Amino acid sequence: MANLPVEPRSNRRRRYPFRRADILALIAGLLMPLAYAPFGLFPFAIVNLGLLFALWHGSAPARSAWRGFLFGIGMFGAGVSWVYVSMHEYGNMPAPMAAVAVLLFVSFLALYPAVVGWVQARFAVSGTAWQLLVFLPALWVLAEWVRGWFLSGFPWLNLGYSQVAAPLAGLAPWLGVYGVSLVTALSAGLVALVLRERGRGWRRYVVGFAVLWAVCWLAGKIVWVQPSGPALKAALVQNNVALSAKWSPEHRSAILQGYLRASRRHRDAGLIVWPEAAIPAYLQYLEPAFLHELKREAEDHETDFLMGVVELVTGRSTRRVYNSVISVGSTPGVYRKRHLVPFGEFLPLKPLLGWLLNYLHIPMSDFSAGPGGQPPLTAAGQAIGVSICYEDAFGEEVIKSLPQASLLVNVSEDAWFGRSLAPHQRVQMARMRAMETGRPMLRAANTGPSVVIDHSGKVLARSPQFMPDVLTAEVQPMQGTTPYVRFGNWPVVILLAVTLLIGGYRRGAAGLSRAESDA
Repeated sequence: MANLPVEPRSNRRRRYPFRRADILALIAGLLMPLAYAPFGLFPFAIVNLGLLFALWHGSAPARSAWRGFLFGIGMFGAGVSWVYVSMHEYGNMPAPMAAVAVLLFVSFLALYPAVVGWVQARFAVSGTAWQLLVFLPALWVLAEWVRGWFLSGFPWLNLGYSQVAAPLAGLAPWLGVYGVSLVTALSAGLVALVLRERGRGWRRYVVGFAVLWAVCWLAGKIVWVQPSGPALKAALVQNNVALSAKWSPEHRSAILQGYLRASRRHRDAGLIVWPEAAIPAYLQYLEPAFLHELKREAEDHETDFLMGVVELVTGRSTRRVYNSVISVGSTPGVYRKRHLVPFGEFLPLKPLLGWLLNYLHIPMSDFSAGPGGQPPLTAAGQAIGVSICYEDAFGEEVIKSLPQASLLVNVSEDAWFGRSLAPHQRVQMARMRAMETGRPMLRAANTGPSVVIDHSGKVLARSPQFMPDVLTAEVQPMQGTTPYVRFGNWPVVILLAVTLLIGGYRRGAAGLSRAESDA
């Protein structure tokens, strides 16, 4: 057998540390989801991102991109693994096809940290502190913001969500989730500097860390909103209807009567909320007797209903299906979902991919988007900002109903996620929306957890998953306007843009200075 060539010792010393660093980047990404719900170990977001920043610093662009990609594979592969459950168990996609689809999806998401890694190495600016405390955090949050709207947006696992129970969340009413992401990334940069510092200089970064957290904590003590009228008793009906039975005609009557019976036990509630698509039929085809009975319940007991429905609106040559919420009671109204889920509620490039809907047989998967500018619904004497399913993952959309709305309501069908991380991550997002807006949030989910959240993001009541329950609590409607409601994401986006422009100027000035010294 021929002898294999032996690599020179100097080359081995030079190459093996790169491989260890790559593995560290992957492990750091795999540990990132521990910072989010249901685990809630928020320091993990800072430590693991700080480790990635340290591994990036001084690396070549290609190597930095590779480490960013590995970090993203670990982070999104573990953190959004619930996509497989939705596709395979409930979307009727064969296991191999679902696995490939999830791999492609996770690989696409991993491109965001890969691009950040490449850009920070390719356009590195002078000074380690500037690079790790300004340039890199700005790039990271800019990538989050782009991910939040590109191709309809997927803002899952934004850094800011990991900090809802931490002092850094004090910035949420000021700058929203991206502002919290920015100070979290800045904290990670300070951790990276401590990891790289070889002397007494590390102490000043620890002091900077403490000052940053103290400032954010103090910012959270400022109250921007005030109570609006008396507290309201609300009841969230969670009937745990299986998806396999929900759209079967033979189960329709039992499902409807189940919601009605559960509601009648809480007639003293001023507001009763049913989850997304609770009524398992097109609203227009529903028996008039049921709606009449529901209206009579509302009138006799002075309670209002908000319920998820599916609307079929037909015209001479049109047919539109809407995922909606209607109010039944003192002030009838309707809200139609605006931000639809790609492949779940509508099919991008339908002329090209129309066969996919027929193949998967996903129920209710061809919706139309509701119009923009829909006013809040009125129920129980309150103007209510309604969102459906993962619409509450987009803070810039939730604030469209404010400052008129005194209360936020989200209705969801979390059966699609099974026993995965997704329902808990969604509760964490709902808490961020409450903190950003200064409004309580009622979240009614078919399989749970249903939650009642106050205006500061504190969970007042929470239901168990996968069992029928009616969650009741008193919430205080609020009025007033936080800075985030007034200005949205634009202050953070402008700050990021200015920061990167200054970084580009510094790099150009440093290059010109070197050229002059060489001359």
